[in-house]
Amino acid sequence: MARETMNPNERVWAAIRLEKPDRVPVDILATAAFTKTVGGTVADWYSNEDKSWAAIDKVWDYTGGWDMSIIVVAMSTIAWKLALAQSMGTKLKLPGVDLPDDYTEQAVEEEVLKPEDYDTICEIGWDKFMFQDYLFRITDLTPEGVAKALEDQASSAFKALEKWNNRGVMQLVPSLSTLHPFFRFSVGRSMVKFMEDLYYSPEKVEKALKLVTRESIEQWIAHCKMLNQKINFIAEERAEGFFFPLHIFERFWWPYTMEIVDALWSEGIVTWFHLDQCWDKNIPYFKKLPRGSAILALDGTTDIFAAKEVLGGHLCLHGDVPAALLSIGKPEDVEAYCKKLIDEIGADGGFILSSGCEMPTQVKIENWRAMVQTPKNYSPAER
Repeated sequence: MARETMNPNERVWAAIRLEKPDRVPVDILATAAFTKTVGGTVADWYSNEDKSWAAIDKVWDYTGGWDMSIIVVAMSTIAWKLALAQSMGTKLKLPGVDLPDDYTEQAVEEEVLKPEDYDTICEIGWDKFMFQDYLFRITDLTPEGVAKALEDQASSAFKALEKWNNRGVMQLVPSLSTLHPFFRFSVGRSMVKFMEDLYYSPEKVEKALKLVTRESIEQWIAHCKMLNQKINFIAEERAEGFFFPLHIFERFWWPYTMEIVDALWSEGIVTWFHLDQCWDKNIPYFKKLPRGSAILALDGTTDIFAAKEVLGGHLCLHGDVPAALLSIGKPEDVEAYCKKLIDEIGADGGFILSSGCEMPTQVKIENWRAMVQTPKNYSPAER
């Protein structure tokens, strides 16, 4: 068994700072996997706070607990509607509301953001545009419903923070504007339309990207200061080489990303990149960021072992137990893969063990336990 000499906060920060912790820390990003795993439905997560917290407690007790989580919070349906709309910026279908109870929530890929909206955003900013107009295009909420949802969100978030603080779990609380500006426009315009914009109206896109980047930086710094939090979460899954040639990445994503990281780093804030899809072609660019200024959370599509070869000792890596392995594999298979990650990615520090992207709703609870327990019971020196 790995000897523990650090608390969860110390362990996670040691990894982020590229130091060697007492053992590899474990992070959990999960929503409806909690209710589904213990015999409930996916819909329960979005409709029943009591069932959600009961499920969270059961999973915690069974798995033995983790070091960190991207805040696990149970909320009312109306609060979830607003939170998902704010964070994702697109129409969503929820289980138990728009979908059968055991479906996963679904994003609707369509053109909601119009070409003329770029000019409006440049005039008034994204936040005003969202709450004055765009939010009501992508939800059925009324202004009164938004006010109620905001109240529910705040109440649920403070309740969750208290619960997790009492357990000693380090929390990363994302701003509700989690998307990279590039990703936000891609989702709002739809992927095909945004691709057209990049080629046929590049100056208009660049102008809006500059404005929303500056606005986002201000909001993220204020959010982190309000919570006394030194990590800021940003999601991106459409700028990588899987979708775009590098000249598009270099013009429309990378300069704004460097601006974001530099601004946050100057305030002592580390940028947490949640990077879905395959970033293999883009990984070398991240070596240009200041050492220790960012965390790359990978989803199993990017080759994390190759990323380690490039970024080892420079940036912390996070991931990347595959959803398929957690859903249909056996505990011993999960354990073996976690040991491989610990040996090859985390033996010298700079690594946080987690699922690749969010914990899948079909995860087997015994596999969840295997992922959590492996770093607690294994030392690379045992091999």
